[in-house]
Amino acid sequence: MKRILSLLAIGVAISGNVRGDALDPVPLWPHGAPGALGTADRDIPTVTPYRAPEDKATGASVVVCPGGGYGGLAQHEGRDYALWLNDLGIHAFVLKYRLGSAGYRHPRMLEDASRAVRWVRSKAADWKLDPHRVGIMGSSAGGHLASTLLTHFSAGKAEDPDPVERESSRPDLGILCYPVITLGEFTHRGSKANLLGSTPAEELVTSLSNELQVTPETPPTFLWHTVEDTAVPVENSLLFAQALRKNRVPFDLHLYERGRHGIGLANGHAWTKDLAFWLGERGFLKK
Repeated sequence: MKRILSLLAIGVAISGNVRGDALDPVPLWPHGAPGALGTADRDIPTVTPYRAPEDKATGASVVVCPGGGYGGLAQHEGRDYALWLNDLGIHAFVLKYRLGSAGYRHPRMLEDASRAVRWVRSKAADWKLDPHRVGIMGSSAGGHLASTLLTHFSAGKAEDPDPVERESSRPDLGILCYPVITLGEFTHRGSKANLLGSTPAEELVTSLSNELQVTPETPPTFLWHTVEDTAVPVENSLLFAQALRKNRVPFDLHLYERGRHGIGLANGHAWTKDLAFWLGERGFLKK
């Protein structure tokens, strides 16, 4: 009886649960991630799918990268965002990426984010997803990871034996919440150290200062920040918006006077209203 109930529960989740319950985490590399230091949970990058209710689902998807200074993963910037996206009809996939606190350094985090976007696209037919409406969202250090993929994506390898690797890793849009962008003057030092170590080469710092890597091919981006943020200065979002403007990339920038760093959904949902409008303008919502 317990097994029957379990199977029924899985079936409800796959078809779209109005509560937005998550499915089980899915390892991004079933046979081990490249550069893995072991086989513990911290060595296995995953995505946790949150399927939008079937009656609301638009076919659009967002990979969600929680923050945590590249040393941890903040649940309120993962699961909570996913449930909010589900209410809009957007499928969400919360990424568990490898961390500096577990001994990982760049490019492992970028490999995990790239693989997540490719993986979602590879499931388009099976899960009724639109492969041309796959975004990426990140907060704080997760915002740095998201902005890294927005500026360091690559096309898939058409002849690769792994069908996931045949897909493009370019997101169709980006959502950056009080993001770490630069590794220069206004960086968050803890995130930088966890990502690159204590003495990174200058060319690597430049390569991952993402305001310097924007091109006309960078996807449209929504950014928001609070002016009161003392952990990750608002200049991070301003620098990225300036680079998007210079390269004529569509963007929507929102600055709010009040709110501590890591505020998530706790500022009265002001930013979520702005984001919902923008997602509608980008075709991610039902008309």
